[in-house]
Amino acid sequence: MYRIVKRMFDFVSSTILFIVLSPGFIVLTVLVWLKMGRPVLFKQTRSGKHQKQFEILKFRTMTNEKDSNGELLPDEQRKTRLGVWLRATSLDELPELLNIIKGDMSVIGPRPLQPKYNVFYTDYELSRFKVRGGLIPPESLLNTPDPSWDEQLKCEADYANNLGLRLDSKIFFSVFKFLFHRKEEDYGDYVRENLEVERKGKEYVNRQYIPE
Repeated sequence: MYRIVKRMFDFVSSTILFIVLSPGFIVLTVLVWLKMGRPVLFKQTRSGKHQKQFEILKFRTMTNEKDSNGELLPDEQRKTRLGVWLRATSLDELPELLNIIKGDMSVIGPRPLQPKYNVFYTDYELSRFKVRGGLIPPESLLNTPDPSWDEQLKCEADYANNLGLRLDSKIFFSVFKFLFHRKEEDYGDYVRENLEVERKGKEYVNRQYIPE
């Protein structure tokens, strides 16, 4: 029953929020276009509920500069001041409201990650796919804006296994402190090591999530 109520809340709240914030969307769209060119939105395939793939939408935070071989330069070299600010304030994630309206995501849930990471989760961490990915992550309960992969994935699996109104309410009201920590600790400049690099060679390969 709660899952039905949660989906209704997701659709109604994200639709209202998108309408209210539409002037801000226009301003950010113009700023990104002027500073980084087109496309304004960053699109990437992510894994959602039951590992169903979808295209996540964000405002771009990096340029598309390439080296002499036509390969994208490292993230550190493609960052922009506007992009760093967008990431630090999490404003780059506002277009995900459209993903929530469509039903790809939820307001609260595990961060949707790239499908290439799916083979690197432990059996317990795979339970994160019981629920839709979210805009506000469960790890906002942790007292750090940049948790380790182990901390994040455990927190997300715990969330999926204990889904309920009380937990969602706790996460929702913790997000403001979470965003403050991001701003204070220069999260916009933070570049994280990829999960496959951190866990390469460990016994996670070829695992597959099977819905209950």
